[in-house]
Amino acid sequence: MKIAVTHQNGQVFQHFGHTEEFKIYDIEDGKIANAVVIGTAGSGHGALAGFLSALGVDTLICGGIGGGAQMALAQAGIRFFGGVQGDADKAVEALLANALTYDPEAKCDHHGEGHDHHHDEGHQCGSHGCGGGHCSH
Repeated sequence: MKIAVTHQNGQVFQHFGHTEEFKIYDIEDGKIANAVVIGTAGSGHGALAGFLSALGVDTLICGGIGGGAQMALAQAGIRFFGGVQGDADKAVEALLANALTYDPEAKCDHHGEGHDHHHDEGHQCGSHGCGGGHCSH
């Protein structure tokens, strides 16, 4: 098993499509065998699914994640746990212990305070900056 976590300063970074680095964990016998931080080299949104797939990642832990990126991950066969906050290492340990707190409905949440916008089913979030028009259909 290989787990990627959106990463910044040891914490789970809160927007998948804008993450500049992932911490990649190699899991053996249910434990972290190795971990390394890898920069995304400017990839963003849907392109990150291919980036992770090329690294052999099969599981992602992240904060907010847009619909286009979710579809790209699903197509790449990567399962993901969104809406996760806090320490990246602890999140991976919690996942391995089947104790991770995550939100199966986690979506992009960078619209600012008091902005009452919710994504609808099938909405590709390309018109308001969330997907930047790069959502894969």
